[in-house]
Amino acid sequence: MIEFKNISKVYNNNIFALSNINVKIEKGEFVFLVGPSGAGKSTFIKMLLKEVQPTNGNIIVNNLDVTNLKRKEIPYYRRRIGVVFQDFRLIPTLNVYENVAFAMRVVEAPLREIRKKVPMVLSLVGLANKYKAFPHELSGGEQQRVSLARAIVNNPSILIADEPTGNLDPETAMDIMQTLNDINYAGTTILMATHAKEIVDNMRKRVIAIEKGIIVRDEQKGAYGYED
Repeated sequence: MIEFKNISKVYNNNIFALSNINVKIEKGEFVFLVGPSGAGKSTFIKMLLKEVQPTNGNIIVNNLDVTNLKRKEIPYYRRRIGVVFQDFRLIPTLNVYENVAFAMRVVEAPLREIRKKVPMVLSLVGLANKYKAFPHELSGGEQQRVSLARAIVNNPSILIADEPTGNLDPETAMDIMQTLNDINYAGTTILMATHAKEIVDNMRKRVIAIEKGIIVRDEQKGAYGYED
């Protein structure tokens, strides 16, 4: 599903963001990516999204070597991956239905498919009755649910969640995590970067810890392991 082979990234100041990373994430796994700020988590995710090119090594996703993708191939590759951000990134001038439908229009899905799929996904994230609401009319948790719906509406095989609970209160954060868990049970592979110690400790999923660009821990049913 996802494999980093001997991946290193050196920036212009000769600092290693990642150093000889070897990791494999199987289809259907739920993996937490943890570590102190500046450890290399963002570089890891940006490489997976083909936003940053490794200095050395290869990244294989669904049997495709994304390291060597041509520029014109990158948008099509990214369509296979759903992404959820800490700051939601909804379009403020579109309502809930339109924000989710926008992701389907980008991939030129037929209108009939959009009309069928969007309500289904909104129901999955608990927002079936909010489809006409605009982002400013929603709570932070509701906005993150819209972001989740948008990320999964095109049936990605992989969902990347970058600090998705960072702006949410603890109770709302756990609700979002339950939704992510449901999405994972349905078959989507999830990679989540987080500093949320309580969430990681409670969920007991696989934990990959990065420090100073190196994987220092890779545990099944792991704990967060940091105080920050």
